[in-house]
Amino acid sequence: MTDAQTATRDKPWLIRTYAGHSTAQASNALYRSNLSKGQTGLSVAFDLPTQTGYDSDHVLARGEVGKVGVPVCHLGDMRTLFDQIPLEQMNTSMTINATAPWLLALYVAVAEEQGADVSQLQGTVQNDLIKEYLSRGTYICPPKPSLKMIGDVAEYCYTHIPKWNPMNVCSYHLQEAGATPEQELSFALATAIAVLDELKPRVPAEDFPALCGRISFFVNAGIRFVTEMCKMRAFVDLWDEILEQRYGVTDAKYRRFRYGVQVNSLGLTEQQPENNVYRILIEMLAVTLSKKARARAVQLPAWNEALGLPRPWDQQWSMRMQQILAYETDLLEFDDLFDGNPAIDAKVEQLKEGARAELANLDSMGGAIGAIEYMKGRLVDSNADRLNKIERNETIVVGVNKWVEGEPSPLQTEDGGIMVVDPAVEQEQICRLNAWRAERDNDAVQKALADLRAAAKDGANVMPASIACAKAGVTTGEWAGEMRAVYGEYRGPTGVSKSVSNKTEGLDDIREAVNAVSDRLGRRLKFLVGKPGLDGHSNGAEQIAFRARDCGMEIDYEGIRLTPDQIVTAARDNEVHVVGLSILSGSHIPLVEDMMTKMRDAGLGHIPVIVGGIIPDEDAKRLRAMGVAKVYTPKDFELNAIMMDIVTLADPKAVAAE
Repeated sequence: MTDAQTATRDKPWLIRTYAGHSTAQASNALYRSNLSKGQTGLSVAFDLPTQTGYDSDHVLARGEVGKVGVPVCHLGDMRTLFDQIPLEQMNTSMTINATAPWLLALYVAVAEEQGADVSQLQGTVQNDLIKEYLSRGTYICPPKPSLKMIGDVAEYCYTHIPKWNPMNVCSYHLQEAGATPEQELSFALATAIAVLDELKPRVPAEDFPALCGRISFFVNAGIRFVTEMCKMRAFVDLWDEILEQRYGVTDAKYRRFRYGVQVNSLGLTEQQPENNVYRILIEMLAVTLSKKARARAVQLPAWNEALGLPRPWDQQWSMRMQQILAYETDLLEFDDLFDGNPAIDAKVEQLKEGARAELANLDSMGGAIGAIEYMKGRLVDSNADRLNKIERNETIVVGVNKWVEGEPSPLQTEDGGIMVVDPAVEQEQICRLNAWRAERDNDAVQKALADLRAAAKDGANVMPASIACAKAGVTTGEWAGEMRAVYGEYRGPTGVSKSVSNKTEGLDDIREAVNAVSDRLGRRLKFLVGKPGLDGHSNGAEQIAFRARDCGMEIDYEGIRLTPDQIVTAARDNEVHVVGLSILSGSHIPLVEDMMTKMRDAGLGHIPVIVGGIIPDEDAKRLRAMGVAKVYTPKDFELNAIMMDIVTLADPKAVAAE
């Protein structure tokens, strides 16, 4: 064996697939199947009502139940989810944030039912609320009480579940929202600093380094894989630097940068989707090639994520990609391949320098909590730059803006190449929820909720009271209802101001068309962008509103999580000319059907409605049959073409010609 090689082969990273859909029973079957195929850890996806603290029968949950993950309303659902899966032997990642204390409480309760030693549980709860305000949108409460709840989980885990990672700083969604590498580094590290500042007073000084050692990260890796690999090496260096210099952590083992990864979904294309397999593989190299900055856990999207929900076979294909790299290649037999490489070292230093400058800027604003609005605006701006480069062919995306001609994909079979959740799942889940409520001890539930409310009001750690609630039969909506009552609700910044940006180059023709139509309308063309339902993926809506504003339209965009009633009221009160709906959770059919009915009932049936999202062709036909004027999917990346469609739809001259 050469000097470059290590004496023993390194242990592979945890191999996961991010999974959960329909029901706890169906998801349990999927987990057990994946584990039998060689998956070595679980990564649980929860549906949007669960993530945002609503029971499956809440008005906002309509159409969202079981769509992007598994619904978990109570202990019975969590029990079913992990049936025949011994939690004491499992490493479980739960992608949950606003309701993280509650889902961890349910997990602990199920582990105790299984007879597990809770102190031996291993896994991660994401529990990063700050990035929710910036990118993913599943927040509930304002920033300060949310930070307090993050601290509650970390403090509880440190004492009772020491092997658990209580907080997973998630920069993944920052990149999905358009972050540059420097922004991803600095915004994530600023979040980690805010959490550590919250935790430091909670534990004895001698215990704080060990608590720092339990903070983990969840990152993204894009297609520019050399830059992404350098970003990971920069993360390692900067985290070490922050813990040593800012917090005085002297033991190097507590300063290790520990992270899991899902590679980039933003760059997966609806056009020629088979190309996504290569993108996923190349992106995985960014987080595995460099031993110094190798991920501890990897989960990969499937080739067809831009089309809809992957099937078990699609997930298996992505898992096999990990297994081939880990077990068939010689990657794990070598020390770091890049140490001493001058090109790599120079890029790493450049990224660190940019991140340090941005961190200092954020620090001057009061840290991550004080800079939420600034960070959100920067992300929207960066994403606009990214899209502009694709539209102008400065960034080549194969099959999208170059080499667009291709053979039909044989992978897209008669089922459309995706899995579709049965609409009946929602009513079945509601029936189970009603049965659960009918059978529980209501006195015990009310006492547990009163104790939870008192703990939250008194500033006590909410975890013990949450675990008691779980055991008493409290539901997700009831738990979150107490948090809303005590801490209040929050509406995050949209990142889209009313002022025109400096990105108006190439928009002259559209601006003239907007002016001409506005003259014919007798006032400025007004375009409402709405996000009905619980989908917090706001990137597309933001970019549409951003471009419409720069094209000279008056925009009405109030952000995420609006009911159809709220959108219809805004359309009426603000006298808009066109309504645009953005829905990426797969709930477009029931939500748009409700919207169109309510628009007609309000006497607004004449206002054109356009819809964007991950929408299969058959669903697009159904939406048009409901009266939707235009349907856009990820393949419609040319925003200027969409802008001209809006101008045409609003033009009274065009309407008269019809």
